[in-house]
Amino acid sequence: MRVPTLPRPRSLAGQLFAMQAVLIAVVVAGYALFTYVSDQRQAEDAAARQATAVARSIADSPSVRAAIRTSHPSDLLEPYALQVMRDANVDFVTIMNPSGIRWTHPDRKQIGRRFLGNIGPAQHGRTFTETYTGTLGASVRAVTPITDNGRIIGLVSAGIKVETISARVQDQVTALLGVAGVALLLGAVGTHVINARLRRHTHGMNATELSRMHAYHQAALHAVREGLLMLDGRYRVALINDGGRELLGVGPEEEVVGRSVADLGLPAPLTGALLSAEPRVDEVHLTASRVLVVNTSPVSGGEQRGTVVTLRDVTELQSLMGELDSERGFTQALRSQAHEAANRLHTVVSLIELDRAGEAVEFATAELELAQALTDQVVAAVSEPVLAALLLGKTAQANERGVELVVSPDSRLDDGLLPPELPARDLVTILGNLIDNAVDAAQGTVGARVTVTAYASDAELVLRVSDTGPGVDPGHADLVFQRGFSTKPAGPGGRGLGLALVRQAVTRHGGTLTVAESDEDGEGGAVFEVRLPLRTVTGGSR
Repeated sequence: MRVPTLPRPRSLAGQLFAMQAVLIAVVVAGYALFTYVSDQRQAEDAAARQATAVARSIADSPSVRAAIRTSHPSDLLEPYALQVMRDANVDFVTIMNPSGIRWTHPDRKQIGRRFLGNIGPAQHGRTFTETYTGTLGASVRAVTPITDNGRIIGLVSAGIKVETISARVQDQVTALLGVAGVALLLGAVGTHVINARLRRHTHGMNATELSRMHAYHQAALHAVREGLLMLDGRYRVALINDGGRELLGVGPEEEVVGRSVADLGLPAPLTGALLSAEPRVDEVHLTASRVLVVNTSPVSGGEQRGTVVTLRDVTELQSLMGELDSERGFTQALRSQAHEAANRLHTVVSLIELDRAGEAVEFATAELELAQALTDQVVAAVSEPVLAALLLGKTAQANERGVELVVSPDSRLDDGLLPPELPARDLVTILGNLIDNAVDAAQGTVGARVTVTAYASDAELVLRVSDTGPGVDPGHADLVFQRGFSTKPAGPGGRGLGLALVRQAVTRHGGTLTVAESDEDGEGGAVFEVRLPLRTVTGGSR
């Protein structure tokens, strides 16, 4: 059985066109009707005034009074009345005696008969008008008395037939209908043009489809976890979803739609990327607390209509990548140490085979004491387990790259000293990246060395990393903490993110990060120092 297909509802543009066409037709028809009624009334009023003027002119004529005094008034008055009808453009002129007996009439058979209509007011000396159906049909007439020295000697009535008045109005209505038709046509053409453009903008969808699309649009905006930002051609926020507000640090109550991107208080590199006319693909940018991947795409259509921006939070991913890089470094260091341990073990075995057991024991003991001394040195200075493990691993990595990593005798960081509000992950991010940066700088220099100092007081935690590298140009003292800045060639994964992550973590905990020239042993290099307020983190003195 074939299911009948219901006709698709008319598009919104079509509905508006039909509604506007009907509205224009109703307005024009209403105006035409009003004008017809108004013109009809005005025509009747004009006919009444014309009839009154003709009647009074006849009543004031001396020749009419003279004719009335004769024995046969009709002989003189009938030709006169016919002449006035032709000259004054009225349908009849009737002159009668005070009793209403006609002396004149367009139809000579009616002469001598009584006038049909009201003559009472005129018999009392007053001019009046009325619409009455007489021998010639319905007419608008005026009746006025003819006086002679204050005495009423006759009456005169002049009138215009209603059909004559209607004919006059009909000519006006015909012209009006022509104008109304032209107005309706112009309105329909204008409405069609407007709705054709609307149809293009709405893609021919009807109101139900637009409403459904809007509902889907709102649901999608709130459901998408990624940030979505739409900018107009002047780089003002046209739309932002919940994810975008969260990633940019914009509160739900803060009104940002209509504001320029430059007024949102975002970091300068991120603001520059959003204001750029060129598309950006998978650019990494830092805010106060997040690492964001930003993509921008201009809206197509010729002129600059706007930009679509997507934001993806990779803070956790970046942290995991850092941890993975550390694990890879540890793995490489362990492989190197395993290789060295195998060499040492082969040496011990060879000494035993050569029957030189004492020298084998002495060699093995020296190696163990060296490894234990390094561990004891680190643990004695920094007994906090996470940082101690980090320093041991970084020491092995640095040794693998030909850099000596030492812990300063001034270091003192006991286990349990740091508050729980200062996450170990942030400390690893700060100290690990500072050490990596220092090892990169010191590698390849004579006497390559990195010195780490870590201690805490009641007020703050101090982490200091110095190296024997080339140092930092004073003009670049602030630039080194910006994402993407590096004095080394970019590798496969890019450079310039580590120190930016350090500053982000330090700023998040209300600390300070500085860089200066190292004066250690007069060898130059750079020293990075981080100070994290413990009272601010814990909310008071411990």
